[in-house]
Amino acid sequence: MIKTRCSTGKSHGKIILMGEHAVVHGEPSIALPFPAVEMTATVCEAEGPLTIDCSYYNGIAAEMPEILESMRTAIQSALNELQVPDENLAISLSSTIPAERGMGSSAAVSVALTRALFAYFDKPLDQATLLRLVNISEMVAHGNPSGLDAATASGDAPLFYIKGQPVEAFSLNLEAFLIVGDTGVTGQTKEAVASIATKLNGKNRQPYRDAITRLGSLAQTAKAAIEANDPHQLGKLMNQAHETLSFLDVSSPDLDRLVSAARSAGALGAKLTGGGRGGCMIALASTNSEAEKVEEAIRQAGAIRTWIYQMGGTEDAE
Repeated sequence: MIKTRCSTGKSHGKIILMGEHAVVHGEPSIALPFPAVEMTATVCEAEGPLTIDCSYYNGIAAEMPEILESMRTAIQSALNELQVPDENLAISLSSTIPAERGMGSSAAVSVALTRALFAYFDKPLDQATLLRLVNISEMVAHGNPSGLDAATASGDAPLFYIKGQPVEAFSLNLEAFLIVGDTGVTGQTKEAVASIATKLNGKNRQPYRDAITRLGSLAQTAKAAIEANDPHQLGKLMNQAHETLSFLDVSSPDLDRLVSAARSAGALGAKLTGGGRGGCMIALASTNSEAEKVEEAIRQAGAIRTWIYQMGGTEDAE
């Protein structure tokens, strides 16, 4: 039996720990790689035109719907770089990254595809080339991407980011567990961003401008807490960030319910993550057993999916 030649490429999701919304207005934010959800692209030898098999489409790549244009761009950019034709290949994608939850699924697709294609053609791929190629497809997906999603989906370090400045990686020196809860409601990022912009330019703008500055300051302090391995301090900062985001009207009853449940179950801190008005929330716990209690509490409060991620340090240290 002739074995078909195949190669794979992987990537993972991302979580915004601190600074969502404020980052749009020039304040810092922190993003974490989130390997609890991942993307795998497989490229196999085939005959005929290039085909794609994913949860949204199964067929000839040239006939993919416009909604998948960024995926098509990712494939074409990699093939152009490799200087190979777009034929005699079958590409499949499998993912556990939920779409439209602020976990960077579009960047993760591009990272996995690019890695798989370079592996298939046995060509080396350095990080700078990977990010350059992924950025091309991210421009199709998001118009003006920060580069944060691509860098987080392809790397293992937390990232500190200020708009217009290079992304800064730093070490995840934190003995703690992150719990993520999905409300099951699609986040309303564009609406939330537009709502904040209106508030920042309105007659009563100063309290809202102060809130954005506060979110940036909390992100800066959170970076120091992570580097100092101080999960208790980070938890307090997360709580303050959630109250500030609520003041900016980007939380929701579903998010608030899960955040309250997490805190009642002993979380060190909890907040929404990403665009808000739906989507996901995050909570912090010192040990795995505490994280499991928090996870159970947010499930009881209505989370449709949950994940626990060991952020760094040792296993459960009770």
